[in-house]
Parts: sequence; structure tokens; C-alpha cells
Amino acid sequence: MATTHGETQLDNEHFRVIKWTIEPGGVIDMHTHEYEYVVVPLVTASMHVVQADGQELVAQLVEGVSYTRPAGSRHRVENRGATDTIVFVEVEKKPGA
Repeated sequence: MATTHGETQLDNEHFRVIKWTIEPGGVIDMHTHEYEYVVVPLVTASMHVVQADGQELVAQLVEGVSYTRPAGSRHRVENRGATDTIVFVEVEKKPGA
């Protein structure tokens, strides 16, 4: 069975940093981001993002090329690949940071 693992690396008054590992077939269930955040991919791969309204997009991750999303983003993340594990670090900026 595919696994998904989130490892909290830092959580203080300014930032929350989580390293995510999503094996082939793995999913991060539907969730809402409380804070603006940056994603730092540690691999080059494709991941599917399903928005709360059902819209889907394919995020093309490039190792070391970061991107940002606003607070309030609600979605599910899926690794639909058969062989590649998706790994990224998510950095959430807390209010006042």
C-alpha cells in the first residue's frame, strides 16, 4: 500500500516547515492551508492537485525550483505515478513573520 508521510521539521512563531514524501499511489487528503506557503521540490516529477471544486491540475515539480501559493488554498495532492516518489518541503509563513 502506498504511503504518504509528513515530517514536521520546524514549527515556531514564524514558520512551519514540513517535508512531504508521497510514494506512487499516495495521497495527501483534502486540506486547507492556513498560511501563505512556499513549496521547495526535492525531485523532478509530476503531481496531481485536485481543488476543492473538483478542478484538477498537474504540477510539474522541478528539483530546487520553488513556487508559492496563497493562504486559504484547499486541495488534495496525489502521486499518480507508478515508480517515482514525490518529495518536497513546504514552508508556511505564519502571521507576523
